[in-house]
Amino acid sequence: MVFFPALILFSSFLFGQITIIHSGVLIDGISEQPLLVYSILIEDDRIIDVVEGYVDPGEGDVAIDLNSFTVLPGLLDMHVHLSGESNPNYYIERVTMNRDDYAYRSVSFAEKTLMAGFTTVRDLGGPINTSLRNAINKGYVTGPRIFSAGTALASTGGHADPTNGLRFDLLGNPGPKEGVVNSLDDARKAVRQRYKEGADLIKITATGGVLSMAKSGENPQFKTEEIQEIVSTATDYGMHVAAHAHGVEGIKRAIKGGVRSIEHGTLMDKECIDLMKENGTYYVPTISAGEFVAEKAKIEGYYPEIVRPKAEKIGPLLKSTFQKAYKAGVIIAFGTDSGVSYHGENAKEFSNMVDAGMDPLDAIMSATIVAARLLGEEENLGSVEKGKKADIIGVSGNPLEDISVLENVVFVMKNGKIYKNETEKKSGINE
Repeated sequence: MVFFPALILFSSFLFGQITIIHSGVLIDGISEQPLLVYSILIEDDRIIDVVEGYVDPGEGDVAIDLNSFTVLPGLLDMHVHLSGESNPNYYIERVTMNRDDYAYRSVSFAEKTLMAGFTTVRDLGGPINTSLRNAINKGYVTGPRIFSAGTALASTGGHADPTNGLRFDLLGNPGPKEGVVNSLDDARKAVRQRYKEGADLIKITATGGVLSMAKSGENPQFKTEEIQEIVSTATDYGMHVAAHAHGVEGIKRAIKGGVRSIEHGTLMDKECIDLMKENGTYYVPTISAGEFVAEKAKIEGYYPEIVRPKAEKIGPLLKSTFQKAYKAGVIIAFGTDSGVSYHGENAKEFSNMVDAGMDPLDAIMSATIVAARLLGEEENLGSVEKGKKADIIGVSGNPLEDISVLENVVFVMKNGKIYKNETEKKSGINE
């Protein structure tokens, strides 16, 4: 259906200035098939309608011609670390960089992420992620919408213990304020501290990790009752819990403890998969991180020797684990662990997921409506629908035929504001 100019003039008078996006192919995040020749009507930061046909702009309205491009909702990455990025000096940076240094550097990472088409991210641990969120929200810097976990929670010596690998005289005895938990009282206090600091959610390290300066990458590092206490307290404060977990026992404890998502899940077995399906636990696979660390482990000196064997062992397993989980029907939300890999390359995860057997539309939905549901933000994010935030991207080509086109986003809108428009430089889907 095509509106006549007079009707648009009336709508402009009623709503104020309207921005109209003409889409060639619209993958809206909820439909099972792409939609052809649709108009998206936007006022301020919200979508006010999505209609079939190309709507003519009224006086004062703005029309954006994306009729030779594929239009999608802004993408969501459920696992990033914007405070840092992999490099050979990563471990030295802990003692050479100040918080301010991390903050200034993170600005470029945030902008790269948004320009890659990721309008929303969950930042799962870092020294400045909550402040970066605030700066973006206030318009001081450019970046995606951030849901921040603040400082991740660990046990003493656990994957997120901030003193791992330091000299004995620097180890100290970090506690709940620093994110280290060793009792039920600590668990409550640590969650409340994150709330006090403005976190949106809680992240725990339920098992060892690949990149921490510790021998095991898979041993369980919380008792089930500690996780239950963290989840219970987080729920009191309106927060969900994401659990980094590689090993089987830690995964099972995290699921039984009530976490909302398992991150990585590298060694999960059938029992873990069954538990996730039974409890509706989301899986955030981060295949890209596994591929990245396995490759970098081949470079002499890139990682410390205590890290290298873990990267060689665990990294390559993520794709096969993903295959098992997807075939079994586990709910999968898109996540990359960017920071472990390079920022701005988030969309490479799509190719990894499709290579592992995921249907391209399912992969796109994992980064749109499914991720929005994980956040509890499906009323605002994750699809191109009336009433939702005007987060919209465009790509040249059809991602259902070639998922890699999502690695080259040519149009980015967040909250109704255009941050990138390179459509005139691209040939579009018809060529």
